[in-house]
Amino acid sequence: MSKPKRVVITGLGALSPLGNNVEDFWENLCNGVSGADRITNFDPSEFRTHFACELNDFDISEHLEHNTIRRSDPYSQYALVATDEAVEDSGLDFEEMDPFDTGVIWGSGQGGMHTFENEVKNYAENDYKPRFNPFFVPKLIINMAPGMISMKYGLMGINYATVSACATSNTAIMDAMNYIRWGKAKVMITGGSEAGITESSFGGFSAMRAMSQRNDDPKHASRPFDKDRDGFVMGEGAATLILEEYEHAKARGAKIYGEVTGAAMTADAYHMTATHPEGRGAKMAMKQALEDSELNAEDVDYLNTHATSTPVGDISETKAIASVFENNLDNLHINATKSMTGHLLGAAGAIEAIASIKTINEGIIPPTINTENVDEEIADGIQIVLNDAIEKEVDVAMSNTFGFGGHNGIVVFKKV
Repeated sequence: MSKPKRVVITGLGALSPLGNNVEDFWENLCNGVSGADRITNFDPSEFRTHFACELNDFDISEHLEHNTIRRSDPYSQYALVATDEAVEDSGLDFEEMDPFDTGVIWGSGQGGMHTFENEVKNYAENDYKPRFNPFFVPKLIINMAPGMISMKYGLMGINYATVSACATSNTAIMDAMNYIRWGKAKVMITGGSEAGITESSFGGFSAMRAMSQRNDDPKHASRPFDKDRDGFVMGEGAATLILEEYEHAKARGAKIYGEVTGAAMTADAYHMTATHPEGRGAKMAMKQALEDSELNAEDVDYLNTHATSTPVGDISETKAIASVFENNLDNLHINATKSMTGHLLGAAGAIEAIASIKTINEGIIPPTINTENVDEEIADGIQIVLNDAIEKEVDVAMSNTFGFGGHNGIVVFKKV
């Protein structure tokens, strides 16, 4: 069997609560800026939580044509905007390539929540039933984002969507990596998008008491690892990575950000919403991702944790990390970028992949903010980057994601 092809990253695009492009996102991340504030999308006063990490100063009409906006849900629109930046960043000219050589694998945990909510409300309030918009289904379904990306650029290769809750975009990245490894594609566009700050989605999480209720102080609400953490802060946005076969990228003189060396997924088989208390599935996924990368635990310099600021999840993750990296804790630094971005749900893995890749390129590990008193149950020896960014040469970075249903998705990146 031939050796798997190497996979590198040649383009990045971001649309986030910390900035509407990669440059602004990274600058605010390194400066410890919180994206949390009172919700403006709707009146949240009837819910337990009143705040989230929304996009700021973003006008979709500046990016897409009117007909595209009218026929698509915000989660697909966000995907198109982030992908535009990534494609431009990559320098790829798809008109010069065989259209079957490039595919799109995209992730979203919820898909067209705005469309679903608006259409059902309109139906319930309409005296002349049935009256649904003919674009209801196309706007709603999760695979429409990769479909629209392929249509925009004329890409005829592998094309589908992944769904594994908050592990979704790491699943997409893993699949995209593997198709290039196997020689089934030369280029893959991958990532994730989420537009879930709607009354129905937000209300559901609020009813579960999964989100922080620090309504008097949103900026300090997301506090991973802190003993007073009380839940996650919802975020929205999108992130795109252009993955490319190494020899193909080198031949065209592409800028290479780093290599995707491996990935893995496991299931906790434990609970619908809670992680395994000892991080059993997470531990195995991290080990398998290292094995897939042909790396040892001692090779990893930095780990972007899933750490959502929930009471159980943060502890179980650090237990898993301490077990896997028990002989490397003196070298390993971890952080929780959700303390600033909030939790982008199905897009979390993609935006955190960009944070990991930028860390490798810039030699800067962004901070974990708001953590004032580290929980005593956090595993001993864990080095959390707190309050201020640090400078560190990072050759290998790992990014963790875990989702409702017990899904664990891990991706490993390496300097080229």
